[in-house]
Amino acid sequence: MKLFLDTANIDEISEAAATGVLDGITTNPSLIAREGHDLEDQLIKICAVVDGPVSAEVVSTDFEGMVAEGRRLAEIHSNIVVKCPMTLDGLKATRALSDDDIPVNVTLVFSAAQAIFAAKAGAQFVSPFIGRLDDIATDGMSLIGDIVGIYDNYGYDTEVLAASIRGPMHVVEAARAGADVCTLPLKVFRQLLKHPLTDIGLANFLRDWEAMAVKVAGSG
Repeated sequence: MKLFLDTANIDEISEAAATGVLDGITTNPSLIAREGHDLEDQLIKICAVVDGPVSAEVVSTDFEGMVAEGRRLAEIHSNIVVKCPMTLDGLKATRALSDDDIPVNVTLVFSAAQAIFAAKAGAQFVSPFIGRLDDIATDGMSLIGDIVGIYDNYGYDTEVLAASIRGPMHVVEAARAGADVCTLPLKVFRQLLKHPLTDIGLANFLRDWEAMAVKVAGSG
């Protein structure tokens, strides 16, 4: 499973990229706005750090606007993936951009039916939002399994990108369900690396090593 970071912050991206396991980035208008920089400049900086897909979302809501904006975004860097919302115009824009060989990530997906439409429109990625479904007492993870199963049934090439990740178990469960990608905030990325038994084991090893060093020094 690929791991993407859901952020537009260069320091966060650099930290995750330094591990050697980061495969890509997802952004949205809120994340870009939070950084307070020009959209194009920020995307160029991100693409310089991560050699993988970088999702950049359109802010237009009409078909013509999304297509024009998507084409401009795609010109910024070859790694840019245009994010279009799961709306009627967004679906039409997905087809138009995909026909121009511009990769599209269909976002704000909350049902298997929406995911079918995204795949048929030629999306490279579909982004079901797990956490937001959980927030309304709906099993978000079951949606991942449903989409993966449907795509396998019909041989769709669209990758299932699990989004709105709230904790480490979301990542593990998405991997078990067959998601192609998980995009997560840096907090969850860090949490995935941690386990109390790892910390205890390392502390014990160092304590034993230091005790042996003291013993050797004393015998000399």
